Amino acid sequence: MASSRPPSGPTLVDRAFQVGYWCAYRLMRTYWKLRRPTTHGALVAIWSEGEVLLVRNSYVPYYSAPGGYLNANETGRDAALRELAEEVGVFVRPEQLQLAVEVTHDWEGKRDHVQIYNLSVKERPHVRIDLREVIDASWYAPEQVARMNVFPPLAQAIAAGLSPT
Repeated sequence: MASSRPPSGPTLVDRAFQVGYWCAYRLMRTYWKLRRPTTHGALVAIWSEGEVLLVRNSYVPYYSAPGGYLNANETGRDAALRELAEEVGVFVRPEQLQLAVEVTHDWEGKRDHVQIYNLSVKERPHVRIDLREVIDASWYAPEQVARMNVFPPLAQAIAAGLSPT
C-alpha cells in the first residue's frame, strides 16, 4: 500500500489550513445537531488490482473515499467528478463512474444521503493530495478495510462486495 503523502510533510501553512478545516467541521457538526438537516454527498471508490483508494481528511478520525457534498444544482455524479479532481487530482469522464450504492443514514446529527460510485482502473492513477484537507491517500485490500475506521456506508459497501472485480 503506497501512500501519496509527499516526503517532506506538511508545512506550517498546511497545518494552519488543517486547524481551519477542523474548526469549520466542528461548527458544521454543531449546526447539524441543532438543525438536523438532510445532506447529500457523493464518494468515488477507485479500484485497481483488487484494492481501493481510501483518503483521510485532516478533520475527521476515519478513512473515506474521495468525495464530498453536492453543490446547488449539482448531480451526485457531477459532485463525484469534482471532488475526485479536487481531493486527489484524478480526472475521468462521467461515464466511467458507475453508481454502486445509494443509502440514507443518520450520521453526526444529520440525515445523510450518500451515493457511492465505482471507478475501475487498470493502471493506478497518479494521486495528488494537498496535505490540508486530505492528509493521506493509500490503497487497501478489502480485508484491510474491514479492520480500519472507515466511513460506515463505505465500509459496509466494501464488506458487501462493492468491488467491481
